[in-house]
Amino acid sequence: MSNLSSASGAPMAASPLTRAVLEIDEYAAGLGWDQPARLFALVDTDQLRAQEPGLAAQLGIDNDAEATLTPVEQDELPRGAPLDEFLATIAWPDAVVGCALTVERLMLPPAAEASVPEGMDEGQLAKWVAEHPDRQEVRMTVAVLRDGARETALRLREKDSPTEVLTGSDLVPGLAEALAATFAE
Repeated sequence: MSNLSSASGAPMAASPLTRAVLEIDEYAAGLGWDQPARLFALVDTDQLRAQEPGLAAQLGIDNDAEATLTPVEQDELPRGAPLDEFLATIAWPDAVVGCALTVERLMLPPAAEASVPEGMDEGQLAKWVAEHPDRQEVRMTVAVLRDGARETALRLREKDSPTEVLTGSDLVPGLAEALAATFAE
């Protein structure tokens, strides 16, 4: 497990969840591109300090920390397992107030999506997208809280800069739904 502390600090954001998503995005950006998906538990920083002071110290969280949510990276996701199937196996302990996932994908602009040939299976479609001249590589960091709050940060490889990160609560709804389902009773 590792804490995602930023030397420069994440940009000021409106909510603790947005700050956590931007902190995770900055951490992932520091690792570079072509990385595997990464899963994070989001824990309440004050509760972490009170209930697990040793872990908080190990993660470098001091009493002056401004963050109200602390992202804690989980073990590496199993290679080759479909993401939706893996997420369906997760159950979080009560101390985890949310979770986040960062994953890289290829995407097409809406105009190119209209030209997708019909009748392709998933493998053929992936190959077609990978070879399309208008494809874009994107890193998505999606987070959800138990209370239903959601936030996403999107970073295009061709505009790989902290000032070019797009945020919003419903940018990747399918992935947000899959993450929210990890909290279903």
